[in-house]
Amino acid sequence: MGDMTRRTVGVEEEFLLVNEQGVPSPAAPVVIRQVPETAQGELHQEQVEIASRPATDLDTITADLLERRRRLARAAGRAGVRVAALAVSPLPARPTSSPAERHQRILAGYGQTARQNLICGCHVHVGITSPAEGIAALNGIQPWLPALLAISANSPFWDGADTGYASYRRQLYDRWPTTGPTAPFRDPAEYHAVVGRLVDSGILLDPAMVSFDARLSIRYPTVEIRVADVSRHPHEAVVIAALGRALVDEAVADGSWPQARPELLRAAAWQASRHGLSGDLLDPLTGRRVPAGQHLEQLVDRVRPALARHGDLDRVQTALHDLLTHGTGAQRQRAAHARRGLLTDVVDSAVLHEPARA
Repeated sequence: MGDMTRRTVGVEEEFLLVNEQGVPSPAAPVVIRQVPETAQGELHQEQVEIASRPATDLDTITADLLERRRRLARAAGRAGVRVAALAVSPLPARPTSSPAERHQRILAGYGQTARQNLICGCHVHVGITSPAEGIAALNGIQPWLPALLAISANSPFWDGADTGYASYRRQLYDRWPTTGPTAPFRDPAEYHAVVGRLVDSGILLDPAMVSFDARLSIRYPTVEIRVADVSRHPHEAVVIAALGRALVDEAVADGSWPQARPELLRAAAWQASRHGLSGDLLDPLTGRRVPAGQHLEQLVDRVRPALARHGDLDRVQTALHDLLTHGTGAQRQRAAHARRGLLTDVVDSAVLHEPARA
């Protein structure tokens, strides 16, 4: 993964394809055929995914994501649809399943959970030098993952209504059998044994279906952090990446990071999903509710050495201040809706318009 004095990081983003009325459209096969080097498909044909190349410099990742978004938006336009950075569809949708054999097995095995799984996340890959380092990271970063969810919250509207949640994507995602936090693992052998038992039980089709909030990547030497909603702006995704990298750095450097019970971790994720940054967050280490701004200060303080080492401290502090001042994606979606009361305005506010080259 390169020079591990500065860990590499990569970002995967999932998007909806929508028609002019804002309704999800099954155009993924047509769009992907135009830009196969940029986009790939998902469980449903109303979605596509892009992934940055791993890099150590956040400006490089931002430029990469902007260029991939530009190519994707252009290809979608040629296919008569638009790309929307929405973590769920504000308007009612009837997803069209991918014909891929594995996807059909998932649909057959998980029923309505799979049929309604039209959700778009942002996954961050942080480079590690060994599986043992990965386990140290997984164990240490758990208490801070709900804060990353709150920062990214971008899905208040679903199926034609305001759900009352900042990240309703999280509520839909939690229907799957292995989503959420994990208890600590002793070592990589225990981690792989747990995954193996889940697959052997038939609950999971294969190891790729493990959906922990953070996991060892199936394909890369990385820790994969999977809690975030997709963001309207790649700069917000990159801030999640910066914080994720800093968390991994500090957790690996200090193997004694405190751990929280899974029950409190689940409650903290629910609270983050419910309110984003517009209310209190639950500190799973203490079990106490804390104002969102205060909890983010605690997060930055916890990883300040790593942020400074990577040159990311000013970027992260500025971005968090902006989110607390001007609102998360969820708050901006609600503001777009409040102007005229139209969910189509919410979709329009999230459409990518071939962003300029960085």
